[in-house]
Amino acid sequence: MVTDKGNKYQYDTILVLFTSTDMSRNNLSGDIPVSLIGLAGLRSFDFSNNNLTGRIPNNIGEMKVLEFVDLSENQFYDQIPQSFSSLSTLSLLNLSDNNLSGVIPLSTQLQSFDPTSFQGNKLCGLPLLVNCSLDDNILNHEYEDDESDKDEVDWFYISMAIGFALSFWGVCGSLLFKRSWRHAYFHFLDRS
Repeated sequence: MVTDKGNKYQYDTILVLFTSTDMSRNNLSGDIPVSLIGLAGLRSFDFSNNNLTGRIPNNIGEMKVLEFVDLSENQFYDQIPQSFSSLSTLSLLNLSDNNLSGVIPLSTQLQSFDPTSFQGNKLCGLPLLVNCSLDDNILNHEYEDDESDKDEVDWFYISMAIGFALSFWGVCGSLLFKRSWRHAYFHFLDRS
């Protein structure tokens, strides 16, 4: 049902040519209508700066051609639906300034967005620098300590040095202590 200038129109089929909706700054309240998810050709979805509440629809990932989603500055709560991770065409996402919580779903797409796309929520996981606990709840909101990163780098270089030394002495040591290998190796070099 669509109302335009006081006239009500009933559509029995999905609007295939409907590709963009901008309902920002309209003082809308309530939930996002689940029927909007049925608009398979929707590329742009802007409901920012309203008073929308509830959860983001779980089946939003069914909108396979969605490129732009702005649900910022509303009152959405709960977690970001896992189906967001299947939106491979998404090029802009803004979920900032809501009441969302939990872990940002893992996908190449979602982790590529700027952290400001998720600010103003109680979210954790990449691209944010907020640690997550194993049970998908925020354990602490502290940013990662630079010292732990430094320790990881130190161990990386130490393991590289150990690996090089073991490999080097494994080859050279076998040539030094195994006379038949040494003769075979130098005989091979002489023929080349």
